[in-house]
Amino acid sequence: MRLFKANRLLIATVLYWFLLLYIMAGLVWWFIALEQQNRQVALYRTERLRPGDPDYLTKLERIREESSLKTAQYSGEGTTFLCLFLAGAFLVYLPVRRQLKMQELQQNFMMAVTHELKTPIAVAKLNLETLLKYPLDETKRRQVIESALEETNRLNTLASNILVSAQLEEPGHRVARERLDFSALVKNICGELRTRLPQRAWEIGIDPGLILAGDPLLLRMLVNNILENAIKYSPPSSPISIHLQKEGNHIVLRIADQGIRIPGPEKKRIFDKFYRLGNEGTRVAQGTGLGLWLCKKIAADHHARITVSDNSPAGTIFAIIFQKGNPRV
Repeated sequence: MRLFKANRLLIATVLYWFLLLYIMAGLVWWFIALEQQNRQVALYRTERLRPGDPDYLTKLERIREESSLKTAQYSGEGTTFLCLFLAGAFLVYLPVRRQLKMQELQQNFMMAVTHELKTPIAVAKLNLETLLKYPLDETKRRQVIESALEETNRLNTLASNILVSAQLEEPGHRVARERLDFSALVKNICGELRTRLPQRAWEIGIDPGLILAGDPLLLRMLVNNILENAIKYSPPSSPISIHLQKEGNHIVLRIADQGIRIPGPEKKRIFDKFYRLGNEGTRVAQGTGLGLWLCKKIAADHHARITVSDNSPAGTIFAIIFQKGNPRV
């Protein structure tokens, strides 16, 4: 049963194409049978003609013409039916496959969410129990509290991503627009990360006074999600660079890491809802597949786009480009 659930998309695809080929083979067999019958009728009618009949050649030519017309009729009907059948099969196959794929992604999402919920709760609970049961020196006590706070922040981020994704998909949802100092917002996020991860090397360059109009909470989530993604998929000893600057009429935020590179075909798919790199059974990185989808949605709502490119010598560069159409104040 588990094997069937895990491979139901493959099984459904195989069965679909088997039935499609079976029906096409039946259609070809139908044409062959009718054509054979047509030839036999023409042969039977030809044998009944008398060679001495003065209209023999005329009647023979008429039989051949009628046989040719029948062949053309069968070919036309068969071709028309085949084209309509293939078009219908194609139109049915795409949404069914899309639905099965979405169900598979949603199932993986629920598994990931369950794991993401249980892990920080378990770690925070263990840390609190440790504080209650054992007398710890100040250094150890601070480490335990910081670990509990980090897991609580993870839980809060997960809950925020789920809630915001639901809100952004509601019909008629509007993004709040207010004047904000985007440079100060990014600088504040960088300061929080430096405090939380002092062992990580940071390369930060932020041009001051870059103003945008938008929702500060959503923009903070946008920057945080991409930064968390860079932290998650790069070695702890490797640096992460954050550069915010004005380029012509655009404001551009670039976040670069030196972790794993995203394969070329995956660069667009990573922004699909619930999609995650790698195999679900062997993946070790945490996540739900909502973060980058939210980033793309938030960016689009703020007249921005996100590009993904390879870093040198390794890693990935995410660039958030706020277009000229963003109503900067």
